[in-house]
Amino acid sequence: MKITFFSAKPYDKQFFDQYNDAYGFDMEYLETHLGPHIVNAVEDTKAVCVFVNDKVNEEVIAVLAAKGVKIIALRCAGFNNVDLEAARRYGLRVCRVPEYSPQAVAEHAVAMLLTLNRKTHKAYNRVREQNFSLNGLLGFNLYGRTVGVIGAGKIGAAFCKIMLGFGCKVVAYDIAANEELQSSGVTYAALDEVLRISDILSLHCPLNEKTHYLINQATIGLMKKGVTLINTSRGGLINTTDVIHALKQKQIAYLGIDVYEQEEKLFFKDLSGSIIEDDTIQRLMSFPNVLVTAHQAFFTEDALSEIAQVTLHSVDSLGKGEAPENAAVMLI
Repeated sequence: MKITFFSAKPYDKQFFDQYNDAYGFDMEYLETHLGPHIVNAVEDTKAVCVFVNDKVNEEVIAVLAAKGVKIIALRCAGFNNVDLEAARRYGLRVCRVPEYSPQAVAEHAVAMLLTLNRKTHKAYNRVREQNFSLNGLLGFNLYGRTVGVIGAGKIGAAFCKIMLGFGCKVVAYDIAANEELQSSGVTYAALDEVLRISDILSLHCPLNEKTHYLINQATIGLMKKGVTLINTSRGGLINTTDVIHALKQKQIAYLGIDVYEQEEKLFFKDLSGSIIEDDTIQRLMSFPNVLVTAHQAFFTEDALSEIAQVTLHSVDSLGKGEAPENAAVMLI
């Protein structure tokens, strides 16, 4: 079976080739993202493997189906970029990787929080220039602070456990409470209450119609003045214009984002020699209290190994007309 990869980078080829020995798939790697502009170039393939910024809408799915594609494999957990209803109508099977390494993303969220708080990125650059002054590097203790976690699934739960280790009070919002987290010291509350009482907020929920622009002018107004906001989930959870206004008003003291709602035009590319036309991201990066990383949270050896193994296993099973061992990877 042939698998065509979109948005493929050298590290994708490295890890997928490493684990393909057990399957023997014919694998084609394309650096371009999947969308209406390129879908007609798909030929003689039974599966396409896509990533977070590929656009798998009805138009694309119709062409894929006409060309004999049977499987859409997401090498990520989120699937907001795939029209699942269209996939059902055209008879395409969709699979994803729901649990590649929750700790990878959770640990990156903590790294962003610590970097913003203790300003280690600024200290690193200062010392390299022989500037050993501490002025402007003042932080605060995490111990005893209230950390709000919006979305306490696998990644959110991993983040909760880390913050409990720092001695923080952790309060979570989710559609259902996790008894294991509760027994470890996490309390659950309504969304408004989590927003109101938290010194630090970390987003770990999926992007859908209910969570789009979850962070907006109204919800920011509920937060403590001087709150720290971290987003390692999906860019569309945040109304960037409203967040910029809150930064200017000092309602938000620190912002760390590993995702951005217009990231498909920027992230995973080397634009160091280009003029970036996105004024919004340029404005964000101009703030000294904002840290932006380019969708890096998942990027560990452990996570990439798991992504490759689960994806290849799922494609193999679906190609044989079988259900993968972990039914959670199937979206029907």
